[in-house]
Amino acid sequence: MSGAGPGGSGAVPRILHLHATFDAGAKEQRTVRLINAIGKSSRNAIVSGDPARRGAAAGLTRGVHVTWPVFPPMRGAPWPGKLKALAAAMAGYDLICTYNWGAINAAFAHTLFADVFRLPPLVHHEDGSGEDEAGGLTLRRNYFRRIALGRTAALVVPSRALERIALGAWAQPRARVRLIPDGIQTAAFARKPRPDALVGLIKHRGELWVGTLAPLRAEEGLPALVRACRNLPEAWQLVIAGEGPERAAIVAEAEACGIEDRVHLPGAVADPAKAAGLFDLFALSSHAEQDPRAVVEAMAAGLAVVAPRVGEIGALVASENGPYLAAPGDEAALSAALAALAADPEARHRIGEANRARARSEFDESRMIERYRALYWGLLGRR
Repeated sequence: MSGAGPGGSGAVPRILHLHATFDAGAKEQRTVRLINAIGKSSRNAIVSGDPARRGAAAGLTRGVHVTWPVFPPMRGAPWPGKLKALAAAMAGYDLICTYNWGAINAAFAHTLFADVFRLPPLVHHEDGSGEDEAGGLTLRRNYFRRIALGRTAALVVPSRALERIALGAWAQPRARVRLIPDGIQTAAFARKPRPDALVGLIKHRGELWVGTLAPLRAEEGLPALVRACRNLPEAWQLVIAGEGPERAAIVAEAEACGIEDRVHLPGAVADPAKAAGLFDLFALSSHAEQDPRAVVEAMAAGLAVVAPRVGEIGALVASENGPYLAAPGDEAALSAALAALAADPEARHRIGEANRARARSEFDESRMIERYRALYWGLLGRR
């Protein structure tokens, strides 16, 4: 095994995970789920560039072996001395995993000093949504990635949009880029919650719910969703589960449309399965989505999806759902798709079952873990 840790290839492999922070974000929670799945057959070390930010660690299960080594700073200009110190700190492991721009200096250090320190293979993971790049990708960072990722064994991305960026803007070889969609526990969404599962809101007999799971932010376009629901029959309610600064604007739009009694904002939901399982139809109105997890959760709950055809949504849903995706910014088309499905329970059921089957086959957490395990263990020589 290349760069084998103490004990050689027969020893339990040591995997190093390098994060800018380890708060409870999407990439950190995915790392936790992976460690929980493989932690008894590996020893994992996690570095948080900000040691005070380790909130995601609360999700680690008992019995997994995790350490928190002291590590040189990863942020800042890539001076040779800093990179050499990073490379030296990466020695002695069997696999190195770096995550997003916040750990790119570690990947660069590996590219420059892998031979000097006999470093093991490195897998870089990019989600494209870290706090370092909240304003979007930049030309300077694109070019730096081309250099820094020069000796990575694999570059993992969760969406086709990032796959295109990796192959184009970052000029990564096709054989190196691995598309592994994020997975969810699809079985949890198959269970029907109690009618009072949402705090302060009860689903009454005869009601039908258009639902969405989204932060109440301007880019989600939620007032447009309110307008798209205003002409639905009286039995239909709109439930927007989330919290954020646009709450007042959504309430104002509901009042302007005269449906304030049928628009409900129960706040953020800790367990999305408790919300999605109560919906009869799922809808989004976002201006720009890349790989919306909420769509996969709705699919797992057996729901048809109405949404703008932005980002990865068209690639996520089953083909039967395709005709109900609207052109971006076309509120009339969004409203028409909602009206058509609201009036056709058979179509809702048929499309929902097709979405459920696709979620289980492509986006279940077990499938995601299987793909990561195959990648990691293949690089470790432990197929």
